[in-house]
Amino acid sequence: MIALNYPKTLFCLLVLFFSLNISNAQTNREELEKRRIELRNEITRINELRISNQKKQRSVLGQVEDLNQQIKSTEDLIKLTNQQANLLNREINTNTNKIGQLRKELEKLKEDYARMIEKSYKSKSQQSRVMFLLSSKNFLQAYKRLQYMKQYTNYRKQQGDEIKANTQELQELNARLVRQKEEKDKLIAENRKTRAELEKNRKSQQTLMATIRQREGEFASQIKSKQQEIDEIDRAIDKMIRESIAKANKESGSTSRSTYKLTPAAEALAADFNNNKGKLPWPVQSGVVTMKFGKQPHPVVRSVMVNNNGVRIDTDKGGKARAVFNGTVSEVQAVKGANQAVMVRHGDYITIYNNLEKVYVKRGDRVVTEQEIGEVATSKSTGKTTLHFLLYKNDQKMDPAAWIYRM
Repeated sequence: MIALNYPKTLFCLLVLFFSLNISNAQTNREELEKRRIELRNEITRINELRISNQKKQRSVLGQVEDLNQQIKSTEDLIKLTNQQANLLNREINTNTNKIGQLRKELEKLKEDYARMIEKSYKSKSQQSRVMFLLSSKNFLQAYKRLQYMKQYTNYRKQQGDEIKANTQELQELNARLVRQKEEKDKLIAENRKTRAELEKNRKSQQTLMATIRQREGEFASQIKSKQQEIDEIDRAIDKMIRESIAKANKESGSTSRSTYKLTPAAEALAADFNNNKGKLPWPVQSGVVTMKFGKQPHPVVRSVMVNNNGVRIDTDKGGKARAVFNGTVSEVQAVKGANQAVMVRHGDYITIYNNLEKVYVKRGDRVVTEQEIGEVATSKSTGKTTLHFLLYKNDQKMDPAAWIYRM
């Protein structure tokens, strides 16, 4: 018998292989495009804030901080756009190779089909199908010959259908290739424009940094003074946490001010919170981290060390703080120098949303993931809308970047 299914199997494997590659590439491309749009929006927001602050004659230090932030986001955008272009280039190469393979397969299908037509024509001229059947030695042989003829006819139809499908696939690939090349050219042009913006901002940065170097002692003093204010706010929050733990433990008979005594339900909630490490949503709809967790050199005057017990996130004016996980509001307090703070308990984990102008919840309220709990305050002096977000396990400070998705 003829091995009738070989071409079909090969063709199906080719289609399956490339379909999986296209699906994975499509997912990666969508993620990159989503991030590119986020970065574009972020750069636009920073630029608008810079223009607004320039009108307020903001300090040189503040201007450099804004500029550094915009330069960092622009550099990230260029890297990401390059990744998109490289991904498109790989897809173009993959599709070009696929087109070559499918063309070879199409030629083979056409050659096989032509041979079948030629053989069928010769068979008809030499002997009719009826005579082919009547010349059988017995009924079983006649039945086998009839089955063979049916199989042969079906195979011819199948070959014709595969040629048609293969041709259509090639046409679609060629069209996709044209679109991909256009998209790549667009990304390259955008990158060229972004690089020009980056160079312009770097020149402005160099000019401002020259001023800062001349007055470094003065600026270092300002930063240290500001750090003292931050330390005072952090001490107030630490005190709020200890008092909240003590208050909660008093009901269960524990005197600890540093560790929660957990009920079975609180243990389950804490375990659930821990299982979502690295997957928690951001505490604002959109924003950018302007100061990371822990002790670090100041972003402008590198000779001065600063410390942060959480992260600072700049968001849109009127931006809302959102709960990062299910929990219970354990405290709502005014914090000197930082407006209001909301403390949400998740078993023995705590999240704190500080610098809120308006608060939408009260102590004892249950909140769910991404529920709005307040409006972030906008500074009159800087024009920035900044959320101070902190995360603790009992009274131990933790880096929010390890818990929040892609922070």
